[in-house]
Amino acid sequence: MKIALLGYGKMGKAIEQIALQRGHSIVIKVDKDTTSYNILEADAAIDFSIPSAAVTNISNCINNGIPIVSGTTGWLNDYGNMTALAKKKNGAFIYASNFSLGVNIFFEFNKTLAKMMSNLSQYNASIEEIHHIQKIDVPSGTAITLADGIIENTNYKSWKLGEADYSNNISIEAKRIDNVPGTHHVNYDSQIDSISISHTAHSRDGFALGAIIAVEWLIGKTGVFTMNDVLNIG
Repeated sequence: MKIALLGYGKMGKAIEQIALQRGHSIVIKVDKDTTSYNILEADAAIDFSIPSAAVTNISNCINNGIPIVSGTTGWLNDYGNMTALAKKKNGAFIYASNFSLGVNIFFEFNKTLAKMMSNLSQYNASIEEIHHIQKIDVPSGTAITLADGIIENTNYKSWKLGEADYSNNISIEAKRIDNVPGTHHVNYDSQIDSISISHTAHSRDGFALGAIIAVEWLIGKTGVFTMNDVLNIG
């Protein structure tokens, strides 16, 4: 498969290495200095760019019939527009806040635990996420996905960065520490005890492998999908 990398930072480089190991070729590498490229040279695209570039990258691929997976976060106000465009153009599109196979299993654990805790009002839900200091968006897209999974299955109405009132809001604490690929804790605390589930990434390779598996799965399909579809879970 000929792949376009839309975003050639640390994640893009990690994806490149795993793509080559799996027998693919990288025909386009787009970074902040790239002025033009022909997306039609690629069979599929992987977008790990920046929030201000994601919509342009995704729409360019969909309009040109190029399957695309995107792991860029911080642009989701336009997610509905991109899914509508993909359906209109019979495109193929996957967005995930995190492509790690382990994290997507963790998302399902999170939903299951939330359902179990939904009637136990003595427990307050909170999330802690830790990432490297270069990460732009705060909180992480993964933390927001975890919060949404809790909200969908409990009486919580929203999430809040920092301290929350806990009656309606889930507190998310975001920490930035050098050389941390990504750690997420979901906590339920009461006066009597605490329950926690965690996921810790040891390197970027898990995110990169998941993105490659997703784009391999997407080839030949049309529609808007998630990692649950790729992994047949949930």
